[in-house]
Amino acid sequence: MKLIFHGSTHHLQDLITNGNCPASSIKLFNEPLIVRNVSLINKLYEINKVMIPEGFPDAIKLVEENFPSIEVEEFQQSEHCDFKINICGTENLEIPLNSLILYSHDKASLSLEPLIYPWNFLKVIQKILCEEITNQLISPTASIAETAIIRGPCIIEDNVCIDDFCKIIGPTYISKGSFVGMSSLVRNSVLGSNTKIGFNCEIGKTYFAGNTKISHQNVILDSIIGENVWFGGYSGTANVLLTRENVRYTVGTQLVDTGTDHFGAVVGNDCAVGASVIILPGRQLPCHSLVQSGTVYGDKKQCLPAKNKIIPIDSP
Repeated sequence: MKLIFHGSTHHLQDLITNGNCPASSIKLFNEPLIVRNVSLINKLYEINKVMIPEGFPDAIKLVEENFPSIEVEEFQQSEHCDFKINICGTENLEIPLNSLILYSHDKASLSLEPLIYPWNFLKVIQKILCEEITNQLISPTASIAETAIIRGPCIIEDNVCIDDFCKIIGPTYISKGSFVGMSSLVRNSVLGSNTKIGFNCEIGKTYFAGNTKISHQNVILDSIIGENVWFGGYSGTANVLLTRENVRYTVGTQLVDTGTDHFGAVVGNDCAVGASVIILPGRQLPCHSLVQSGTVYGDKKQCLPAKNKIIPIDSP
């Protein structure tokens, strides 16, 4: 069977690296999305060829490295290519490159969620957490304090450290090398590799790409946090408007209704957020940006481009 990926529109630019696509840059459970998708499809269908549009060399490389028995071919896709999503075919499977495949264990079937907007991504992450994390799996090399509480289904990987008086509420995934500081609450979230959470923080329904440092007494809710991000102390992402209306998000020059009244922020890769910063609901912090301490962030004009990579002198 031939698996054909088609280029597709998305608004996750601040989470990708080197001009790649979300399918190759973003990871879920330590796997790039394209690797996860091919692997799940291969469970039900015998794939002998994967076709990827031109301009995505990292996606091609990932498939070649992880599936050496599958032929990979690059093809030229017209700019305005219109195709019908097909995940139930008998000869060809055609899906957007920027999408997430979901596998139902009960029905042994596949479904697809296109990734267009950040809130789509967060919604799919919550769905996957609920469907795929059903038990507690804690690595023998993880360090869990006796006073910590682990409640509900969780995956806690190698060399994770959970400090005293923490509460981890599932479904939650904490990847290798991560740290959760004293008295912090982590619920219904994904913490990518080497995520460091300081003491007395609340992390809820949030995706961390990894290699991020969150200092003490932060509140991060309903948000997407990219790689190599730094949050100073006493900062947070507000996730609800005072009017309780749906949160709106800027796409290009338009404000788009997210369809939800709970949505925090999208913080791009390599950003630094100073101490005592509040990021208002539905705000986007472009990659390589700085937000000065004490800012109530509601406009891109309030952040500065980072000329050099930020290396915090302290860490949680």
